[in-house]
Amino acid sequence: MYQALYRKYRPVDFSEVVGQKIIVNTLKNTIIHNHINHAYLFSGPRGTGKTTVAKIFARSVNCLDPVDGMACGKCKNCVYAFSKECMDIIEIDAASNNGVDEIRELRSKVNILPTELSYKVYIIDEVHMLSIGAFNALLKTIEEPPSHVIFILATTDPQKIPATIISRCQWYNFKKITNEDIVNRLKIIVDEENIKIDPLVLLKIAQASDGGLRDAIGLLDKIRAYGLDEIKLDDFYEINGEVNEDEIKKLEELIFSLNIKEVLSSIEIYYQNGKNLVQILKRLLFTIKDELFDYYINNLKLKFDENRMVSFINSLNNSLVDIKKADDVKLSIEIFLLHYIKKHSDETVLKDSIKSSSYVDESNLKNDKKISQEYQNKKESDPVSEKNNNTNDMIKNNFKKFESLMLIRSKNTMTKALKEELVKESNNFLKLDDYTFDQQFGYLACELLDGCIRASSLESLIISYDYDGMIEKLSSHFSELNDFYNKITNSTKKIAFITTSKWSDLKKEYIELKKQGKQFDYQEEPNLNNIDDSVKIVSESNNDVISKTVEMFGDLVEIQ
Repeated sequence: MYQALYRKYRPVDFSEVVGQKIIVNTLKNTIIHNHINHAYLFSGPRGTGKTTVAKIFARSVNCLDPVDGMACGKCKNCVYAFSKECMDIIEIDAASNNGVDEIRELRSKVNILPTELSYKVYIIDEVHMLSIGAFNALLKTIEEPPSHVIFILATTDPQKIPATIISRCQWYNFKKITNEDIVNRLKIIVDEENIKIDPLVLLKIAQASDGGLRDAIGLLDKIRAYGLDEIKLDDFYEINGEVNEDEIKKLEELIFSLNIKEVLSSIEIYYQNGKNLVQILKRLLFTIKDELFDYYINNLKLKFDENRMVSFINSLNNSLVDIKKADDVKLSIEIFLLHYIKKHSDETVLKDSIKSSSYVDESNLKNDKKISQEYQNKKESDPVSEKNNNTNDMIKNNFKKFESLMLIRSKNTMTKALKEELVKESNNFLKLDDYTFDQQFGYLACELLDGCIRASSLESLIISYDYDGMIEKLSSHFSELNDFYNKITNSTKKIAFITTSKWSDLKKEYIELKKQGKQFDYQEEPNLNNIDDSVKIVSESNNDVISKTVEMFGDLVEIQ
């Protein structure tokens, strides 16, 4: 009878285990120094060797004459451990034996001495499938088993195992196996089996297996069954339900050109031809990642807009798990692509609108070499720009007054704060991520994202920063920041910038007042955003300066 390759080439000793060197060396040392624990937990992705290593360890720990921590394979214990009649190494599938009764039956048998070996080893696979009652029944036995019993628990989902169980085990976390290690192992197998195959196919198999050697060997077995004399790359794509590199590049171009009609048409064709849509998306994900890496590391030119590529790779990576689990994968992919293209089509219109506005900070425009000189000359000769510049200078020179304004605005915000507004603005804040790489407005988005939204009312919101220096920096162009935020979030709110320490003090004060049945008194704040009035202040005579400043700022102004 034909034996599947993953069973035929399953490692029989530690030297054949691939990609888990640290775990293997640790277990070998425990055997060499006779530091055998009573319970072990092996966790990690599927196909990375958990059950295989558990079986090897069970045989090695029972060997009468281990060699470098490994079973000799010759003594009577090794011969018995390798035989199908072995009753002292018990493998239990927790997925089908997950009830309290099965665990109670196990508890009743653990006290029975091994028939032939030194230790009776229980390997409980997929242990996270046990019920809470079953875990409780197992707990005492795991904690204080008989001296002749070793438990090895294997799982792909350790988060579902109670902490009381984990704390009583020696925990080993198996990692995904690298593509290089998988390819090297596959080369050994194809040589042994006389399989003629393009080396590129082995790499594609490794990439498709996502770090699972068992999946990789299973995929090789599937391709081999296709019955070809020599397996080529196109054969791999056909058998695995994928498309070639040219098709991936074409799909990428359609997506980033926002051609929704052709994108959906391509998905439909792939579906009708029986292609694996999830695998195509994963290939697309890795293709874009490689292009971005070449751009950032090797300074190679990008064919498409960087912001769109970064946004797509983040969105797809976050959505891929849900797409895999969907009842209708094709529909989920179509909705995802529709949403992405519609969003970026709207943002293209929005960017054009923002670029045509005039609230860009003058100091940043002068430092931006990519702004055209013609536009720069226009801005420098524009009296409104000069007024903006004078206003920013005034704010820098009166930073203490700016802080006082921010404090008043913060207290006013807390007086009328609403939880639903905080949630709304927190969601709005995420929209700024799409502008962090924007050449013209990225600095505004990054400065806002450095802060943390603390409270929001219908009229205003509070953003805190860790350092005083950051508040001082923001004060020089806070109106540009406020306008930018409102433009992106379609809002009309006023922003208050304060330090995190001041926010903590305000919150304590607010809570104390609440306990007394009081709250902050609402105060009218001076209008620092009135450009015309600000320019008049700096341009009129000295007496007018004093009178108009007092009129604007009230008690906040200190005349010298």
